[in-house]
Amino acid sequence: MALVEMLMPKMGESVMEGTILNWLKQPGDTIEEDESVLEVATDKVDTEIPAIESGILKEILAEVGEVVQVGQPIAIINTEAEQTESISTNDAVSQTPEPVIVPAETVQPTVQSNVLISSTTAIPESNRFYSPLVLNIARKEHISRTELDTIPGSGKDGRLTKSDLFKYIDQKKEGKISTSHPSPSIPAPSQPQITPQPTPVPETAPSPPPASQSTSVASTTSTFTDEAEIIQMDRMRKMIAERMLESKRTSAHVTSFVEADVTNIVNWRKKIIQEFRTKEGINLTYTAIFMMSVAKALRDFPMVNSSVDGDKILLKKEINLGLAVALPSGNLIVPVIRNADRLNLTGMAHAIQDLAERARKNTLRPDELQGGTYTVSNIGSFGNMLGTPIIMQPQTAILSLGTVKKKPAVIETEQGDFIAIRHLMFLSHSYDHRIIDGALGGNFVRKVADYLEAFDINTPI
Repeated sequence: MALVEMLMPKMGESVMEGTILNWLKQPGDTIEEDESVLEVATDKVDTEIPAIESGILKEILAEVGEVVQVGQPIAIINTEAEQTESISTNDAVSQTPEPVIVPAETVQPTVQSNVLISSTTAIPESNRFYSPLVLNIARKEHISRTELDTIPGSGKDGRLTKSDLFKYIDQKKEGKISTSHPSPSIPAPSQPQITPQPTPVPETAPSPPPASQSTSVASTTSTFTDEAEIIQMDRMRKMIAERMLESKRTSAHVTSFVEADVTNIVNWRKKIIQEFRTKEGINLTYTAIFMMSVAKALRDFPMVNSSVDGDKILLKKEINLGLAVALPSGNLIVPVIRNADRLNLTGMAHAIQDLAERARKNTLRPDELQGGTYTVSNIGSFGNMLGTPIIMQPQTAILSLGTVKKKPAVIETEQGDFIAIRHLMFLSHSYDHRIIDGALGGNFVRKVADYLEAFDINTPI
């Protein structure tokens, strides 16, 4: 028989290890090539790892909760098992072939097949296993354990996956599902919990830990006193705390503020939004227009699109914009739009829509969360006007976009000054004062505002 070692695949430029969350297959199970075999958590995403060969899963080499380095073996597949009716244990021992090492390519998370959601199919609670991730999502969405038991799962033995749950939530919001189940919150799990992504504090997600840092699954436990509930930080929360402190210790943070008049953008978007939706099949958001202006300004001020290496400044050749996206769990994640300066407005809108949707469904590839050179956080979507965002290391600057509000403003014209109702917003630019002085940091954010204010109301789509 031919034995093939399945290795922990590379899942991004700087992702050097992964934590085994769950084995979807067990020794003796038949597996097909590209069929999901296990779930792995990295510092950015949870993803399903597919089989590299068809055959029978002979042996599991990494247990649940174990941290495995990229390139290390995690399982052995018997690729000739399907062609042989029976192979005795003695034969297997006597032959003892040398395993063939086949490194897996970069893995893309597996998207579950469509599942018809029905509120009438019940599975006894005592026989249903739910992962900590599923329970966490259910608790955030106020889905009771009783209601969870009615949702059919597409995983092994009917296991409910996160994709199944997201599909159910979407159909429920669209009114396609009617249920009379009570919806108390799911209690916090006492078993090891893997959160989908780290929660940025306050506006952006932290950078991944260095390869030398070992990640582990920490239990989330609570105790009570007369004064407070005491919650033990889990693995992800500890990492977030350390990354935010590391950014503050590393960069000398300074923040500049500019108020921009975006009335032309608001009026233009109102005029073309329906046509754009009909033509492109997506909504045109303000964010797409704002990101275009940021990309243009970064071309004008390349020093802002940089990082620091000791006493050296690395000017990045590519403009890769990170964009903070809110997840259903309440966390934020920062996918990266690569070569953002090469996109037109339609391309930018589609890129944002695609990344945002897949971020919320937790189907982003790890490499889509790496390589950002500058980050934008749209705090205006939460109704916030101003913020002082923390720089995402090793970048040297970050911009937060405030909410657009109607305000009275003085308008200068050839006939004199007038007071008019305008659409105004604040831009908050935090930058690393080690290499970006106030003049550069202030001129950059002013340039972004200039591009926004000069928006052509006759721009075609």
